[in-house]
Amino acid sequence: MSLAMVFPGQGSQSVAMLGALAAAEPVVRSTFDVASTVLGYDLWQLCQQGPPELLNSTERTQPAMLAAGVAVWRAWLARGGARPAMLAGHSLGEFTALVCGEAFEFADAVALVQFRGRVMQEAMPAGQGAMAAILGLEDALVEAVCAEAAAGEVVEAVNYNSPGQLVIAGHAGAVARALEAAKARGAKRALLLPVSVPAHSSLLKGAGERLAERLAGVTIRAPAIPVYAIGLTRHDSPAAIRANLVAQLSAPVRWSDTVADLVRHGATRIIECGPGKVLTALNRRIERNKEIAMLAIEDPESLAAGLARGD
Repeated sequence: MSLAMVFPGQGSQSVAMLGALAAAEPVVRSTFDVASTVLGYDLWQLCQQGPPELLNSTERTQPAMLAAGVAVWRAWLARGGARPAMLAGHSLGEFTALVCGEAFEFADAVALVQFRGRVMQEAMPAGQGAMAAILGLEDALVEAVCAEAAAGEVVEAVNYNSPGQLVIAGHAGAVARALEAAKARGAKRALLLPVSVPAHSSLLKGAGERLAERLAGVTIRAPAIPVYAIGLTRHDSPAAIRANLVAQLSAPVRWSDTVADLVRHGATRIIECGPGKVLTALNRRIERNKEIAMLAIEDPESLAAGLARGD
């Protein structure tokens, strides 16, 4: 058996997340306490009590999701869970994977993703950018819809989440035109997402440049566990890590390819370190082989279930 652990990005957060796990596993709260010290505010209180609009602000969501993924990972190890053979993360989740793979110090990563969220938010004035999900169309057709709808603006496929499920992003007007075109082409669903930052589109190249400057001053090591990057490359050296993390701000998330790559490299079990089960649902759509065991850990029951499988 070869275990892969994966980490979600923005969108999996919710008020009261990991509350039950924290009550059972002290390492969860202690992980958030470290993050709170770095951030200068009580991150655990924000995650448990909200308000949702503050938790969902990019600059605060990113540290929250990083801390959540690392906390679940630490709870797994504290209970005797096996170290995985490989790691991967969806967008922001790559930072979590790199912390768990010992490439980053946790405190350094908390400050880094807070900065990442800030520069993403500042990349485009509120209301001028948009993201939307399109379900039920082939990838190539969504790409063609975006090309037709651009009309001198930017709208691009940015999240290849699973077969028939893509996210697009760009200028708000162009995204709206693409949604109407997708509906006309027979999309099962085409809806705006509650996000104003056009993440992973070319509109964030400037944010990537600012992130590159910040990364230059952060200590990075080669991972102790292989970390698979979005672009089907490996985070195998500090230079590669810096380059990949800068590039991914304005490049598509190819999660379908990443999961397929994990399986090609021998993954027989894929565990998502929560909160939420977003990646596990996607993974089951991507990899139909019933012999690949998939599980999301976010509470004492799912942790116990994962440990009982002998991973």
